[in-house]
Amino acid sequence: MIIDVDLMVHPYLRRSDDADMTSEEVINNVAKLLPRLHVIVVGPGLSRDKMMLECAKGIIAKAKEKDLPLVIDADGLYLIQNHPEIIKGYPKAILTPNVAEFKRLCEEMEINFEDNHKDKMAGLLSQAFDGVTIVQKGQYDLISNGNEVFKVDTEGGLKRCGGQGDILTGLIATFMAWGSAYHNKLWQHDNLISPSEVPMLASYAACTITRECSRSAFKKFGRSVQTSDMINEIGSSFQKLYERSELSENDNKL
Repeated sequence: MIIDVDLMVHPYLRRSDDADMTSEEVINNVAKLLPRLHVIVVGPGLSRDKMMLECAKGIIAKAKEKDLPLVIDADGLYLIQNHPEIIKGYPKAILTPNVAEFKRLCEEMEINFEDNHKDKMAGLLSQAFDGVTIVQKGQYDLISNGNEVFKVDTEGGLKRCGGQGDILTGLIATFMAWGSAYHNKLWQHDNLISPSEVPMLASYAACTITRECSRSAFKKFGRSVQTSDMINEIGSSFQKLYERSELSENDNKL
């Protein structure tokens, strides 16, 4: 048996053909864990199994009750595509669609997808979701909360690895958790960033770091680069882009 010490697993989610609890029981068990969490990621590894999607839907509702940030990717976007009402208007939600997922979300929200107006589409989709932050992944990334748009064209690697989107999702979640810590004043600061700014800033930072990880890993490994190689570049990429050269005593608390 292989034990991964980097993971803490609560074995509640099960596919329909392997379930030993009802979806309501699963949702309630997961809900008990929410007070210990800072952010929820929904989608990677989820699948489109009916039981899994029903549980994810309920967990999203419980997370919203706790005012937790939500980052939704992969099959979580399939769930949103079919049930947009569960996330619409929730300001702490971030959706991270690729090109195909973005088009499907636009179709569901009755937005005419126009390739010639790509830079406007993320804003339109965000507005359709009443302010949910959209991270439109592509050759360059577009981030919008419906009021403003950030464009991320930081140089990346020449190969896109499977699982690269999961790195982005995890980085967004990390920055959202740090945003919560910021507003809970876990360290001394000037309080210049409002809660409404955090999803956009978290998404921007995550997109730039993901691209820098890709560039740096490709430089080392070329076309043999894998997602695990990118993960190993996260620390140095963060340091290169965002770390101050000197940290104060208060900064060391994190």
